[in-house]
Amino acid sequence: MSKELSYTIEEVSQLLKVSKLTIYDLVKKGELPVFRVGRQMRMDAKDLEMYINNHKSHTSPVSVAEPHRNEVKNSLNLVISGQDMVLDILGQHIEKDSSYKTLRSNTGSLSGLISMYNGDSDIVSLHMFDGDTGEYNLPYIKKILVGYPYILLNLVSRKAGLYVKKGNPLDLTGWTDLKQKDLAIINRERGSGARILLDEQLRIHGISSKNLKGYENEETNHLSVASAVSAGIADVGVGIEKAAKIVGIDFVPLITERYDLVILKSPKNEQLINIVKRILTSNPFQTEINALGDYDISQTGSIIYETF
Repeated sequence: MSKELSYTIEEVSQLLKVSKLTIYDLVKKGELPVFRVGRQMRMDAKDLEMYINNHKSHTSPVSVAEPHRNEVKNSLNLVISGQDMVLDILGQHIEKDSSYKTLRSNTGSLSGLISMYNGDSDIVSLHMFDGDTGEYNLPYIKKILVGYPYILLNLVSRKAGLYVKKGNPLDLTGWTDLKQKDLAIINRERGSGARILLDEQLRIHGISSKNLKGYENEETNHLSVASAVSAGIADVGVGIEKAAKIVGIDFVPLITERYDLVILKSPKNEQLINIVKRILTSNPFQTEINALGDYDISQTGSIIYETF
């Protein structure tokens, strides 16, 4: 392996053919060193190579085996899936109020939900719009978490819409304006809530993605999409209001999206669910979120749906 290479947690899990949760556990134990680029954890190729070499001889295969999805974890590590900064604050409160240690998986909503189905995530954040019902999250959860009991809690609500250049020179005001000739868009990756929102709105308004210049160009987070618009790489992108303000571009709000948390219900998770409920409805947590601006906490902590 080249010393210049580095890998994401997902890439390491694919290379070693184990779950991302296994890699997160090794990172938490200090066995695999990582560094951060923004919020993303990365690992030097030389460090991964050293770990592999150190475990080549006299090592039980059980230590790197893929854990069974129903296997009870011995640690109190939690994997929280999602990208919003509110999740960082939630993780801090969980660690402060309990013996859990939180790890972040910066994956999109749909990818996070699938990881929960596969046993690789403990708390998954979601903002997936369903164009047929006009509802957020629940239609997707019901299709994917088949056979699992779960609880869906509101984290926050926030505005989603279009990132446009300062002054909105193309006068974009709605989804149908994406039909404008020669309009260049910057997209999000498949499985992200913003990508689902765009694709559903294109379907609803009868706009073919084939006619969107730049539709195939993808970024993996809101800030990168907003930055691409700011830099003139694209005319428009889809995302949340907070990122537009951070980057310093204009924002066209088009929908209020519900940003929820889903947790599987099990005897093992009963304590976790109670802790999360308590934190979400607590004054310190809500005060901290409210101070960020651009988040609606009127439903924070409310139970959106629960199986029995």
